[in-house]
Amino acid sequence: MKTIASFTVNHDLLQKGMYTSRIDGDAVTYDIRMKIPNGGDYLGDNEMHTIEHIFATYVRNTQYSDSIIYVGPMGCRTGFYFIVRDSITPELVIQLVRDSMAYIAAFEGKIPGAERIQCGNYLAQDLTGAKKVAADMCSVLSNWTVEQLKYAK
Repeated sequence: MKTIASFTVNHDLLQKGMYTSRIDGDAVTYDIRMKIPNGGDYLGDNEMHTIEHIFATYVRNTQYSDSIIYVGPMGCRTGFYFIVRDSITPELVIQLVRDSMAYIAAFEGKIPGAERIQCGNYLAQDLTGAKKVAADMCSVLSNWTVEQLKYAK
């Protein structure tokens, strides 16, 4: 079988940050890398689940909601995929992710969608852990530029 695009990225060179993973027509997939691949420190299932709930809810409640396709965790537990329409410029996507991480880092209250009738594993949440990861990403992405969206080779 043909190797998929994400498996062609040299994960030994990948650092925390944000990268353009692929472009398919008008859909742009961003790689939001929160942990260093194969570094021994991975996103916990519950904190990852909480980030997903808050991140997805936040971005779908912005002025860009019609251009948001998907927010979801990577199976390797090192980050998230964020898929948007190309109607949002890369500069705005970086800012939207920064704003999302700041929102998660400061989040207080009830986690969106974390009730039995709304989620298939609603008890699997870790707000404290999610806030810590998001705060770290705030510092990682604070000066991130469009030029940095390219994977290292």
